[in-house]
Amino acid sequence: MPEVVISEFMDEAAVGMISARHDTLYDPDLVDRPQDLAAAAAKARALVVRNRTKVTAALVEAAPMLACVGRLGVGLDNIDLEACRARDVAVYPATGANDVAVAEYVVTAALSLLRGAYDASSEVAGGGWPRQRLIGREAMDKRLGLVGYGAIARQAARRARVFGFSIAAFDPFLPQDDAAWNDCERLDLAALLERSDVVSLHVPLTPKTRHMIDAAAIDGMKQGAILINTARGGVVDEAALAEALKAGRLGGAALDVFETEPLTAEAGAKFAGIANLVLTPHIAGVTDESNVRVSRVTAENVLKHLENLS
Repeated sequence: MPEVVISEFMDEAAVGMISARHDTLYDPDLVDRPQDLAAAAAKARALVVRNRTKVTAALVEAAPMLACVGRLGVGLDNIDLEACRARDVAVYPATGANDVAVAEYVVTAALSLLRGAYDASSEVAGGGWPRQRLIGREAMDKRLGLVGYGAIARQAARRARVFGFSIAAFDPFLPQDDAAWNDCERLDLAALLERSDVVSLHVPLTPKTRHMIDAAAIDGMKQGAILINTARGGVVDEAALAEALKAGRLGGAALDVFETEPLTAEAGAKFAGIANLVLTPHIAGVTDESNVRVSRVTAENVLKHLENLS
């Protein structure tokens, strides 16, 4: 039986780092076969996952030799942390390794949705000339409002300033005297939503943040504002957002995360026919470069933990 089980895709060089020292099962499709995953993990000392593998209390209980979980990313809502603590199973997110990828996604989405000029290639190629319809907005002198002002949000702010955005943030957990506020306007959530041209979400999914962007919050947003969510799907009430977009209340949205993942045709039906909407499959933090970084950091964390047990 393998010592290390890797249930989702990982950079092959990092897989090689682990397999050179430990018996390793690398099966990126294992996430879709829960019974096989449980069987493989039965005698594993380490489990490496992305966001789709559910590390439940039952899975932890069925893996009595499990010592650590390596998370190829930073979100931990797919891992039962209480069950891991109870069994003294260490959990290692790849903190910081995909910050740049997400930040670039956020700024690119903001610019694209403000300008609104990049979805008419077929029309133009077919002889259409929709100049008036494609006149959009500039980033200069717009406000980017960040809900949560951690590492990824700060990377996004740094890049957005280059394009002329001013930056505001809401983060009740960041002390008022923190140096991060020196070049960022500190607002409460209602004021940030009301005054921002683009709102980007950077919060974990918790009972308090679930549907924090609901119909009331959307009604409080600036007319024509853009919403970007690369955090977790449950933070946004998707039905309320879809209705606001259809009604022209918002200027657009980019969603990389969803309440149902993978997004099914049934769950995605609410978004049908909305033009000013970008939907991507939880890929904001995954680039060729970030995959290498995330995989290497995770491999190093797992190897170090296993070696310390020896």
